[in-house]
Amino acid sequence: MIEITIEGPGKNALGSELMTQLLEQIRAAEGQPILLRGGGDSFSAGLNLREVAALDAAGMERFLRLLGDLSAELFDYPGPTVALVNGHAIAGGLVLALCCDYRVGANAPRARIGLNEIALGLRFPARLLRMLRYALPSLDRVVLPAKLHSPEEALRLGLLDELASPEDAELRAKECLEGLAKHPPAGYAAAKADLRAGVTRVDPEEERAFLEEVIPVWTADELKATVRAMLGG
Repeated sequence: MIEITIEGPGKNALGSELMTQLLEQIRAAEGQPILLRGGGDSFSAGLNLREVAALDAAGMERFLRLLGDLSAELFDYPGPTVALVNGHAIAGGLVLALCCDYRVGANAPRARIGLNEIALGLRFPARLLRMLRYALPSLDRVVLPAKLHSPEEALRLGLLDELASPEDAELRAKECLEGLAKHPPAGYAAAKADLRAGVTRVDPEEERAFLEEVIPVWTADELKATVRAMLGG
């Protein structure tokens, strides 16, 4: 079992450096069972908005491609993956949890879980949206309200597969991972590949058109001002 920890400032916010580190760790695991968890009291509170607010168009394109590559690497990973959602899992943080095979949440009363991108006027890149649709058939019930939920509500909505007490969540997540890892590795990898075949493949023209339309929104002065206001200046 390989433990990979999402750990960084801003409640483990996903910036370029952290996403690159995570991508490298997942690739280096080479099919071994992965337990993905957050450092401290959060899983990940989402994208590093300070970095997002500072990016120009070229930088934003690289940032979004990196997010897509990281998510796809986890989604298509041949071995078992379990997310230990030990606290906040918001926006991009929840995306990573949903890319895992199974999600165990710690029933921490203050934890908030959800996909709130459209509250900022943002759209999901095509690859991410396809992975999310696979993981969550009722995706519109989560994306359109753009709400953050308690762990119990997240379980009801299918964002988590089960809940455990904060004290027991780590043990339960490891038990789930060990259960998945008992299957023959080649058979598990083949079944996973068959089930998810083609989900992360996006037509280059579709991706180009999306980026041309969306990058200006992600880098607009209005969005940057909204982000700065959220961050307190």
